Amino acid sequence: MFTSAANVEELISNFHLDGATFRYSSFVPRLYNYVKSLGFKPGKMLPSRAFCSDENQGYPIIVITKHFGTFPFNHGRGGAVVATDRHAPYAEHGEGLVIIQASHVGYEPEDNRFGTYSRIRTKDNRHTACCGKLAGVLDWYLEQYRIAQSDVILEDCNGELCLRIDNGLLRGTRKEGLFLRLNRLVRADVEGKYTPVHTHSTSKSFFASEALQRQLADLVPALDEGQRVPIGNHLKPDMFYYRRTLDETVEGRNHQESHLIYPMPWIVTSPSPLLTAAQINTQIEFDRALRTLSHAQCFRDKCVFYISGLNLDISPQPDDPFPTTKFVPWAAFLRDRKGGQRIMEQPELVSVLREQSVENPDQIDLDTAMRGMSEAESVEIVAQAAG
Repeated sequence: MFTSAANVEELISNFHLDGATFRYSSFVPRLYNYVKSLGFKPGKMLPSRAFCSDENQGYPIIVITKHFGTFPFNHGRGGAVVATDRHAPYAEHGEGLVIIQASHVGYEPEDNRFGTYSRIRTKDNRHTACCGKLAGVLDWYLEQYRIAQSDVILEDCNGELCLRIDNGLLRGTRKEGLFLRLNRLVRADVEGKYTPVHTHSTSKSFFASEALQRQLADLVPALDEGQRVPIGNHLKPDMFYYRRTLDETVEGRNHQESHLIYPMPWIVTSPSPLLTAAQINTQIEFDRALRTLSHAQCFRDKCVFYISGLNLDISPQPDDPFPTTKFVPWAAFLRDRKGGQRIMEQPELVSVLREQSVENPDQIDLDTAMRGMSEAESVEIVAQAAG
């Protein structure tokens, strides 16, 4: 999916939150009314969700149930990965198929911070990572980046900017870790080699590349002879990459991590790493799952609408029964009964959803439905005799 740094940066910048967020109580009826306008029949639609397993994804599921009149099929693995091996059983269970995939991220409204969420069922309302699955993936990469930020030192070498780099970062035989793109950081000699100016006990000093000297021109005068400053946030995503030994089985143990390792430098340097990771995961899953949907024989003669986006979990107050979850659409895919297909990008998708009514005459009253089920005549279960 990613072929260059510019490709990653463009994809991230194309995912807009401003002007593109919907409360779930508004998004789902709009979605229902839109697919209904496409010819999906009330009573014959089966929604499906590919969400993370966290309890704060329950409210969106309740809203989907209310407006579609049925509990959604479970189409997701941990971390909001689409379980493509469930396409066939899902296709057997409904006529009009509406798949909603969404990675999620917590949001703290008090300080406008992404990535944590108040767990109001804990003893002390602890604020923990959200999404925890993505946070577990990111932790190792964030730590490697923090180490590199302190192990690349800016210093003055006779009036020129130099980089003193820890030998651990220069050890190219490593199988895992953060690896520097020396061509962006260090000036090559006449033979095109990166020859150190000085060799120290645990590090080496190199003249900074011309590009880096231009970027840090304002910093150079402040570096007196002998003074050293960690590179810190000046270590940009195009200056390094990661290697890690991963199980690359599709939808396997390291599925998410395998897809995120290439854009990981942009994730760890983001102001909100978990938000950026969730956005990219949504984008990758849409691109991947769409290809399986468009060719799967099980969807032949079926109407399929697949929408992918981001669930924003607004951190609740202790007396809130449910979180105020918002949805940010990313893209959608429509396949009609005759095999016709089209993709809707974010601007068009947001516009189409805005045009729909939030009133859904087909929605069910969940209290009435549950009461009816509890009061219905009991069905006797008759066991078959063995033999």
